[in-house]
Amino acid sequence: MNKLAFWLWLLPVAVLGQPNHSPKYWIFFTDKPAGVVPCGNAAATVNDETDLPVSSVYQRELQQTGVHIQARSRWFNAVSARLTNEQRSQVAKLPFVLDVQAIEPGIIITSASAGRAKSIAPDLIGTLNHQGQTMAPKLAPVLNQIQADTFAKAGLTGRFVTIGVIDAGFFGADSSNALKPVFGRGGVRAVRDYVNQPRFATDLLHTLETTADFHGTEVLSAIAGFDPYTNRQYGLATDATFYLARTDAGNREFRGEEDNWVAALEWLDSLGVRLVNTSLGYAKGFSNPKENYQPAQMDGHTSLISRAAQLASDKKGMLIIVSAGNEGDDRSWRIISTPADAQGVLAIGATNNRLWNRIGYSSIGPEPLPYLKPNVSCFSLYGTSLSAPVITGFAACLMQARPDLTNKQLMDVIEKSSHLYPFGNNYVGYGVPQASRALALLKNYPADSLRLPETARQLSARGKMLVLPVATTDKVVSVFHKKDATHVLQQVDLKVINGKITLKRQPGEQRTTVDLKQAVIEVIWE
Repeated sequence: MNKLAFWLWLLPVAVLGQPNHSPKYWIFFTDKPAGVVPCGNAAATVNDETDLPVSSVYQRELQQTGVHIQARSRWFNAVSARLTNEQRSQVAKLPFVLDVQAIEPGIIITSASAGRAKSIAPDLIGTLNHQGQTMAPKLAPVLNQIQADTFAKAGLTGRFVTIGVIDAGFFGADSSNALKPVFGRGGVRAVRDYVNQPRFATDLLHTLETTADFHGTEVLSAIAGFDPYTNRQYGLATDATFYLARTDAGNREFRGEEDNWVAALEWLDSLGVRLVNTSLGYAKGFSNPKENYQPAQMDGHTSLISRAAQLASDKKGMLIIVSAGNEGDDRSWRIISTPADAQGVLAIGATNNRLWNRIGYSSIGPEPLPYLKPNVSCFSLYGTSLSAPVITGFAACLMQARPDLTNKQLMDVIEKSSHLYPFGNNYVGYGVPQASRALALLKNYPADSLRLPETARQLSARGKMLVLPVATTDKVVSVFHKKDATHVLQQVDLKVINGKITLKRQPGEQRTTVDLKQAVIEVIWE
């Protein structure tokens, strides 16, 4: 199973909002006729055709043929719909249709297939009371790890920052003790359900269809949660404003939800949202195996959602923060899911708490990618779904401090503030972002970003073994044996004996990264 960060068998539920069980398709149009009016924040300035809506004339002509439109994408000039084979042939012949592409490749869905899916972990469900209250004591270590108190002392709480959350559901969010302050001040501006069609629309906060509907509540808590009754803080962006979108149903796994995701992202763009968290990913484990992606397709441009995320980064100035995935222990996959594979998104892995190296389940970056994935990581015991929102809160604090920075400059700051920078790898990216380093970078950005951190050093070594002095009080340190600058052969823990560690070069190893948490050493083997 792949989409959410956690797994659990669920009770069968009905599939809502589907006019038929035919496969879903994208219908791409040839053009956007002159005279259409831009929408949302694009109304003031039209940069290109992606700011213009899909032709209403073309939509009406489709509907007249009996096609029921489900989602619209102005970015790709397309709509989605479920089509029979006869409808597909008919639509493909229309003069204004450029192409018809399957979202659910050759799949016919029946209600019997909608019985099981995955959602939040059983252990995490135990942290929720009957009101959906987030107890989440496991989040405390990650706030210490990223130096949350540094942001607090600087008065950075995500104030004046608007965040979009694209997820599976937000059941009980307004009654969660950790989120009552957010709702109490009107911090959630709107909630949209892209899973159920309007005639089946439900109140997402108070209607539970599957236990997956808790997932967005947990994610939102990890971004902005603070419980005034216990004085516990769960997220960094406690004063941010939110728009929530449900795109993922908990009743089954199918690619047919990807158009929901694109529609939600475009909605957030129309509202002027610059920061988006999505703790969702698509890879394998679909209810019908024919829909599974192949590892080679995690390339940043095969899936339409990765293309949408890249467009959002390049053309819309949006910072998209995505969970890397939880397939690290799955030997048949191991790598990140989509849209975490898009170059323009900030993909977040998960670390252990003690050594800050990769926790077993956290997905790794595909070797063929010409860029580093994941970008950064932080501690999460229950999946990358909860590491991504922590970094979203981190980004919100930086946006409050420097609202003038672009999305790509913010990515740069977050990466360069991380504890392994500049010696990143495809296990944990550049490591764990540090608030103190980020704020130091902001003071004179971008000038200060050109300097390497004083905590990083590089040295050369010959032969097959090196005894290396290390300045640390830890008894054990993490070491990454690498075949090149970024790709890890093996992650190991080494004992510190009399202030030294012994590195043994592995076959094919060219570099070794020694992670001291407060410093990093890169050994280059000659």
